[in-house]
Amino acid sequence: MARVSGVDLPNNKRLDIALRYIYGIGPVVSSEIIKELSLEPSKRVKDLTEEEVNKINNLITKNLKVEGDLRREIQQNIKRLIDIGSYRGMRHRRNLPVRGQRTKTNARTRRGKRKTVGAGKAPSPGKKG
Repeated sequence: MARVSGVDLPNNKRLDIALRYIYGIGPVVSSEIIKELSLEPSKRVKDLTEEEVNKINNLITKNLKVEGDLRREIQQNIKRLIDIGSYRGMRHRRNLPVRGQRTKTNARTRRGKRKTVGAGKAPSPGKKG
């Protein structure tokens, strides 16, 4: 199993797909890495040599911000927005959509499960007699 940037790449996947398992690498960046190193995108990870894995590792560490560093940078950006009290920071703090989406309906992923307001349905009176 090839280990790149602290992530174990799945053996049976094609190289262009397996590189996407690294946080911060998507389809475009994956294909750029493969093209720059002149590797075969359809080659399976288990068929890579140690030299090829080292080339990939060196290129990623030299040119890209991935995994922990990228996550840390994103969290610092969000914290900065919250600290300066910007509108986007307030939306992050309140756990609401940040980019102008509507919240009257939808936004359930961000807002969480519905909280029922009010007493609900009144119980029906029973029969007497």
